[in-house]
Amino acid sequence: MNKKMNIAIDGPAGAGKSTVAKLVAEKLSYLYIDTGAMYRALTFAALRANLDLEEGSQLKELLDGLTIQLQHEESGVRVLLNNEDVTDEIRTKDVTSNVSLVSSHEGVRIEMVDRQRKLAETGHAVLDGRDIGTYVLPDAKVKIFLTASVEERARRRYEEHQKKGISSDFDQIKKEIAHRDKLDSTRAFAPLKKADDAAEIDSTTLTIPEVAELIIELAKERER
Repeated sequence: MNKKMNIAIDGPAGAGKSTVAKLVAEKLSYLYIDTGAMYRALTFAALRANLDLEEGSQLKELLDGLTIQLQHEESGVRVLLNNEDVTDEIRTKDVTSNVSLVSSHEGVRIEMVDRQRKLAETGHAVLDGRDIGTYVLPDAKVKIFLTASVEERARRRYEEHQKKGISSDFDQIKKEIAHRDKLDSTRAFAPLKKADDAAEIDSTTLTIPEVAELIIELAKERER
């Protein structure tokens, strides 16, 4: 495949972006860049430091002193924050409910985007997030907007929690997802929205492998 074939996958919370992106990257032997994990790592660090999450300048100052590494292993991507493994810590409820606010600050996004673009410079990468096709990699050859109904996204998140032994309430998850959609799509800087040239895939009735196959087919078509 072409050197510059980056694949951008955007969409709302719980649409299956990360799982799909990992599978696509694996099948194409591409680098998977989990942009959400990067914002989660910063959120975790900010909560631990008891920072005011409304204060973008404080968060940017904190970020400037952080090294966030995505380490690829057979078991998945490990997230290292200043060499500390925080892979599990960044998936806690506290982090999940605050990551949209932390990532809404312009200074934070500009710095994160700079880091993400550097990681994607090889041109053999799959990135997923909220603004990859519109802002991070506007020249990506393949852009996908992956969505699913709020009900389905909440069901998936709930089942994921059940498997991990995390106690959660289905209706509460639904409310949180709808709230996060609103925050992500209405933020002033680089909001969640479908790029004009993105292919939209509704994953409500599709399996993860089926979605991945559609994206891989699209990537192969763009190569011709």
